[in-house]
Amino acid sequence: MKTYTIQEINQVIKGEIVGNTTTIITAPEQLEAAKDTEISFIGNKKYEKFWSDSKACVAVVNQDISIEPGENRAFIKVSNADLAMSQVLEMFAPPMPVFSVAIHPTAVVDASAKIGTGTKIGAGAYIGPNVIIGENVLIYPNVTVLDECTIGNQTTIWSGTVIRERCHIGSHCIIHPNATIGADGFGFRPDPERGLVKIPQIGNVIIGNGVEIGANSCVDRGKFSSTILGDGCKIDNLVQIGHNSKLGKFCIMAGNSGLAGSVTLGNGVIIGGSASVKDHTVIGDGAIVGAGSGVTGDIPAGKTMLGYPAVEARDALKQWAILKRLVRDANK
Repeated sequence: MKTYTIQEINQVIKGEIVGNTTTIITAPEQLEAAKDTEISFIGNKKYEKFWSDSKACVAVVNQDISIEPGENRAFIKVSNADLAMSQVLEMFAPPMPVFSVAIHPTAVVDASAKIGTGTKIGAGAYIGPNVIIGENVLIYPNVTVLDECTIGNQTTIWSGTVIRERCHIGSHCIIHPNATIGADGFGFRPDPERGLVKIPQIGNVIIGNGVEIGANSCVDRGKFSSTILGDGCKIDNLVQIGHNSKLGKFCIMAGNSGLAGSVTLGNGVIIGGSASVKDHTVIGDGAIVGAGSGVTGDIPAGKTMLGYPAVEARDALKQWAILKRLVRDANK
């Protein structure tokens, strides 16, 4: 078990220690669940009220904390408690699952595939013809990588993931369990004689560097050309990205959100949980779509949108206030 003194933790996060404790810290934990040997954090002043009832011996806090730590307890003041706590979590993180051999004997690796130095491939994985995998890649058991795909250096692919033919994954990516990269886009057209005719999807998916894709998420291949995710995008679990969509750099999509086909997101766009975006919509740099919203038209850069259909946040809040007043007046 990993343990640290408060001084050892502060050497990493480089804050200011307020108060003192000699307790050896055994784990990080939420304020309300922490034991007296554990470290927690207060990322917002509204949570200060929970400190007195918490048993945590140390908390990582922002500079504007307005309470004192108390006897044999301490704070580590930092400029950003959320970021500092991520460093603390890294210190206590358990090791990744171990590969006993570089390529498990039950893995099927086509003779034409090129596997980089230090790459590990787990049991039951399938690596197809002409696949190119970079260095120090981790491919966990039961991953499927089909023909002519490429995977960059130091990318991790978790169990159950399927990467279909001709798709390209960058370096330092993380693909979580059961994600599907490069499934057919959803394209059908009515035909009076044959019913719904499937439109062939002959493109691929290109994923940049440092991208993370959550469990059970789907990124569909382009009908033609590519569906593209820019560097640094972070995709939550159960997210749908439709064919020929293009995401700029550092976009965020929260769980259960979805893009229809040919949506374009600028850099730094945030899509809230369960939000949906109509096909061929363009959302500008830095725009935010609130949780549960439905986007039916283009959004300029920097705007925050709420509601179904989505409108500017200030207009949505006004609408909701008016509805509350109408309900209140109707019940008088």
